Amino acid sequence: MKILVVKGDGIGPEIVPEGQRCLEAASEAFGLGLTFQEDFIGFDGIEKYGHACPEEVIGRIRDADGALFGPHNNVDYPPEHQTYANPSGIIRRGLHLHANLRPSKTRQGVPAHVPEMDVVIARENMEGFYADRNMHAGGGEFMANPDLAQSIRNISRSASTNIAVAGCDFAMQRRKKVTIIHKANVMKLTDGLWREACLDVTSKYPELEVEEVILDAFAAHIVRRPQDFDVVICSNMYGDIFSDLASELAGGLGLGGSINASHTDCIAQCAHGSAPDIAGKNIANPTAMIVSAAMMLTWLAVKHEKPAFNHAANAIEMALSAQLAKGRTRDLGGDMDCDVFGAAVAALINA
Repeated sequence: MKILVVKGDGIGPEIVPEGQRCLEAASEAFGLGLTFQEDFIGFDGIEKYGHACPEEVIGRIRDADGALFGPHNNVDYPPEHQTYANPSGIIRRGLHLHANLRPSKTRQGVPAHVPEMDVVIARENMEGFYADRNMHAGGGEFMANPDLAQSIRNISRSASTNIAVAGCDFAMQRRKKVTIIHKANVMKLTDGLWREACLDVTSKYPELEVEEVILDAFAAHIVRRPQDFDVVICSNMYGDIFSDLASELAGGLGLGGSINASHTDCIAQCAHGSAPDIAGKNIANPTAMIVSAAMMLTWLAVKHEKPAFNHAANAIEMALSAQLAKGRTRDLGGDMDCDVFGAAVAALINA
């Protein structure tokens, strides 16, 4: 299987190779037959293709079996390359990557704000309030006059159904519980439709425990009793906020892995940004990229019905937890450089 490697901006060229290193180790240990091809977005894309997110790269992601995708720093792109949609938004929309799955898990040796949690936020990726992805043309926000800005929120039955299915399928591989987040008591039409679509999907999964929690109440519950949640299904902006909160509770965004997936395509992409202030210093934490790479293997295992990929993903997770328990990068109170940490995790996969 072919994996496209796109390093991106900032710390991307440091953390993405560590995700690749761990995939290479897992491929060798479990006979996955992974091959890797590099391509470019961001500043490198501008230099090579004249565009921060070239159509050629989107096509190669579509043709590959999966992709490692680094962070981008679009706020610093030249003005002519700044648009409503950043590279992530362009690719999510171009490939219709409707599901953003973001895990947050406490691990031995990692300072956390809660004693125990293992939560996945299943975030709808294609609509909601975000102006770069909720209109066929143009952006979904505008100003009627200099003192009034307005934003349009799109909630469709089809998109709500897609993320509910993705969340339920993922929960079936875990502790078999889903939580539906909404504000239907106030947003009666949009969140009402969201709630209705999600409950319709969950009714088809009798093995799952299903609950629904009002948005603001969940903000309190995830802090007070995070251990009670398994897979949490959210619309776009709610999921964006709660996934960052969950990552911080578990130890920080440096641990925040994720995948963006459709029924046919998957990219492994950290939840955090490009951190240009520490770029080039070899001190970034590659944990999120390694977690994302393992999640991509799990997705490939399900899509292609290949249990070896799931075994490999579990091996990466176990190796990562073992390494974090005994040595960490500087952001987690350790003294390991980015490449040293990645090599240590990869070595444990081979053991």
